[in-house]
Amino acid sequence: MKDVWGETITNVEPQKVNKKKLIIATIIAIIVVAAIIAIGLYNTNKQARTWIDKNIFRKEIQQDKAATIEISENQNSNIYAFNKYIGILDKTKFTIYGNTGSKEKELEIQISNPIFNAANRFLAIAENKGQKLYLITDKEITWEAEIEGNISQILVNKNGYVAVVIVDTSYKTVIKMYNPQGKELFNTYLSSTRAVDVSISNDNKYLAIAEIDTSGTIIQSNIKVISIDKASSDPTNSLENTYKSEENKLITSIKYQDKNKLVCMYTDSIHEIVNEKDETLIELKDKKVIFQSILLNGNACQIEEKSSGLFTADSQVNIINTDSKSIKQYTVDSIAKELYTYGNIMALNLGTEIEFINTDGWLVKRYVANQEITNIVVSDNLAGIIYRDKIEIVNL
Repeated sequence: MKDVWGETITNVEPQKVNKKKLIIATIIAIIVVAAIIAIGLYNTNKQARTWIDKNIFRKEIQQDKAATIEISENQNSNIYAFNKYIGILDKTKFTIYGNTGSKEKELEIQISNPIFNAANRFLAIAENKGQKLYLITDKEITWEAEIEGNISQILVNKNGYVAVVIVDTSYKTVIKMYNPQGKELFNTYLSSTRAVDVSISNDNKYLAIAEIDTSGTIIQSNIKVISIDKASSDPTNSLENTYKSEENKLITSIKYQDKNKLVCMYTDSIHEIVNEKDETLIELKDKKVIFQSILLNGNACQIEEKSSGLFTADSQVNIINTDSKSIKQYTVDSIAKELYTYGNIMALNLGTEIEFINTDGWLVKRYVANQEITNIVVSDNLAGIIYRDKIEIVNL
């Protein structure tokens, strides 16, 4: 059949079109139903989840199948993960390896008993109860310093500002502050209290100090917030605020998150200080909490032991978003032996397995070993599984 211009008109049979649409709709419906069933199985059935993770998502890694760094027995204690590297300190040599296990750099560092702290591209290394301090940026030493007194703790923020906690001086505690280039900015002196933790805000404006006063008949935990700009010019007029806890409430750690939110962990609760208000984020009473951490981006977490039978128990990971206060959960059917946290990653050591989960409550990787795992190191990008004679690298 032709139209008025002489072009052929194709006759479309409505029945065939409808049949084609029906087939497409049926296929889509089958895919949707299959996806719903798969998601249900993934969330509720461990065997199904393990099979899907291993065979479809390729999330499972077996021992001896990962990139490896060979080490000697005396090297397996001074190992750290930072950024996309694994660093090993052996005597005066700090060797940096990439995520494939290849050696990338050797640095000369005069430290024998190190303490470490990392954030973003930066790694701070100091002599525990000593005087030496280094800041490494990527694979280079940015600066080094010699401290008066003995270093008990170091902290570096994501922009390279460094706080050093010093003891064994005429004061109970001294906190020394450096900028990313190694310039000393100021000292804060605590004469009657002991600092248990410090944190630097992500915008470099504030230094928070968690301190404990045990001089009286009660334990008093306080948090002091210091303006870094004011302290750099006039340390005596730099105190922005002091937050006092209830009597005998013991603070253990603090961490600045975005928007200058300060998350504070006590032995019985987790608090947050935002807009100069101290609020309880979560209580730990009436729970069998075996591990907890506030060292996450925008979240805190705790692992709670839950009975699953007469002689069995599960580990329930509660991930608390500090903005929305919502809680996501992830459960494994065994008791976690250790928890490691960094950035957006939580690593659960289950003995011969490690499950790496993110702050959305999803499995990122599962590492399966044929022997007991005793130590790991974690950064945002990778983890190192440490054995007597080797390190296996898991890229996250």
